[in-house]
Amino acid sequence: MKTFMAKFEPEKRKWYLIDAKGRVLGKIATQIANILRGKNKPTYTPHIDSGDFVVVINARHVKLTGKKLQQKKYYRHSGYIGGLKEIPAEKMLEEHPERVIIHAVKGMLPKNRLANRLITKLKVYAEDDHPHKAQKPIKIEL
Repeated sequence: MKTFMAKFEPEKRKWYLIDAKGRVLGKIATQIANILRGKNKPTYTPHIDSGDFVVVINARHVKLTGKKLQQKKYYRHSGYIGGLKEIPAEKMLEEHPERVIIHAVKGMLPKNRLANRLITKLKVYAEDDHPHKAQKPIKIEL
């Protein structure tokens, strides 16, 4: 028996639409990461980008469980001495709700060059409106 190796075929990619309204951040992020990697397909190959595009709407209305809204912090560094900035999750959801979902999904992807290519297939929007209606995305109920 030979091991099946998927080939890179960008024309066979689908578009999926996920509504994040009232959904828990961690659960939605794991499902998005699996679709981006292609783990939902029978032809999954770890080193090949065989995943699909994902459009997430209503990112502003995603839920965080427990006390994460007040206690969770997002960090970034300017590169200068003492340049560490921290932003609480509550403020991040108000100002940049897209970044909360992107950060959660990126943490669930492999830490290599393939992840940089995979994260570009994720499109996140704070509200219902999105510019990808021409691709006719398939709505997924998670």
